[in-house]
Amino acid sequence: MSDPQEPKSEELRRLFWRDEILQLFFWLEGEGFGDLVGPRTLERFMGVDTEASVVHLEQLAEDGYLERGWLAYRLSERGRAEGSRIFAEEFRDWTRPAHGACGSDCWCQASRLEADACLAERSRTSLS
Repeated sequence: MSDPQEPKSEELRRLFWRDEILQLFFWLEGEGFGDLVGPRTLERFMGVDTEASVVHLEQLAEDGYLERGWLAYRLSERGRAEGSRIFAEEFRDWTRPAHGACGSDCWCQASRLEADACLAERSRTSLS
């Protein structure tokens, strides 16, 4: 029996797992958990059995999204770019600035001291 969220057609299932796996690789790397991921990690984080994990990982390596290592895989440049895009798209509502928060071009992005000064300035103006 397949996962209820998993698409029914083979091609859509392949795209579904590509996106999910690349997003996981990108997140793990970004959080500092390392850049090598094995089938057991997919089992742990995604509930995919080891045999199915190997099939998905091998397909992603064949498609140029992953590079094979010893018992593990890492993102290729193509995989990192695609994983980054997918991650940003999935979490765009969570990562955008809150109302009144500064944008990425604000002067306060230069350093922690500048950020503290900007926050203090915004606090003063909101109290006026």
